[in-house]
Amino acid sequence: MSDVNTMRAISQDVLGGPEVLREVQVERPRPRPNEVLVRVRAAGVNPTDWKHRANGGFLGEPPFVLGWDVSGEVAETGIGVAAFRPGDEVFGMVPYPFGHGSHAEYVTVPARALMHKPASLDHVQAGALPLVSLTAWQALTEHADVQAGQRVLIHAAAGGVGHVAVQIAKARGAYVIGTASAGKHDFLREIGVDEPVDYRATDVTEAVRDVDVVLDTLGGETSVRSLRVLRPGGVVVSILPVGSEDFHQEAERLGVRAVRMLVDADRAGMRAIAELAGSGRLKAAIAGTFPLAEAAKAHALGETGRTTGKLVLLAD
Repeated sequence: MSDVNTMRAISQDVLGGPEVLREVQVERPRPRPNEVLVRVRAAGVNPTDWKHRANGGFLGEPPFVLGWDVSGEVAETGIGVAAFRPGDEVFGMVPYPFGHGSHAEYVTVPARALMHKPASLDHVQAGALPLVSLTAWQALTEHADVQAGQRVLIHAAAGGVGHVAVQIAKARGAYVIGTASAGKHDFLREIGVDEPVDYRATDVTEAVRDVDVVLDTLGGETSVRSLRVLRPGGVVVSILPVGSEDFHQEAERLGVRAVRMLVDADRAGMRAIAELAGSGRLKAAIAGTFPLAEAAKAHALGETGRTTGKLVLLAD
């Protein structure tokens, strides 16, 4: 049981499998100037969480508390915070990668990384959306400038980023081609995919042509091979920030663009996401919810690679 100075959090002392995650009591943080202390109600679990748990990633060696998605209530505001007051329902992405820490009862977040939660969204939806939505929004609007009538190919379109990217591309008027195994094609059509492609039965880079934008959520050879489906001047945006230089060299040879990106906290992007979600044009598919104490089970399920949509921890 937490007191007013402590909180429950999911931490780890070593790198490894889901079993290294454990619930601990830690000191409750206090908001610094321009920060908000959020009482976490729901927090999404993303592939970056289990990758950092296993190999440290940008965070290096533990101990650390993972989690970048957050939805909850403002518990306290730091000096200078004018947009929020205690009791406000908010959601957002703790700045990636070094903010982290939302897999806990409380987390401090820069005020500009948060938006008021639309009343039409419950905390599970709001906690599932921020990281994947900002990733997709920044890829499709800032780096690719998707326009109405353009052809957009989204790899792993039933995944966390993919299924949100489909909805954002459709909201901008694009024709969307999405890859997934055949069993997920009905789901793809439900969220707006115009042309589902079974990557297991078809070489996507041979079957698809004349695409304006590719969202690459897979990396590796997929990044390079996806360049071949583009129209002249088209772009592949990869959300995997590192990889072979062949990606950029091949793009230059073909007369197309190759972009690698890392999601960043972005108030304008969160505002757009809040508007889309609040109006019903953007919705996270929830693959499962877990109490905070069962974070290891969420990680284990996510790592199977067979989930559709998002996994969410509940900190109530």
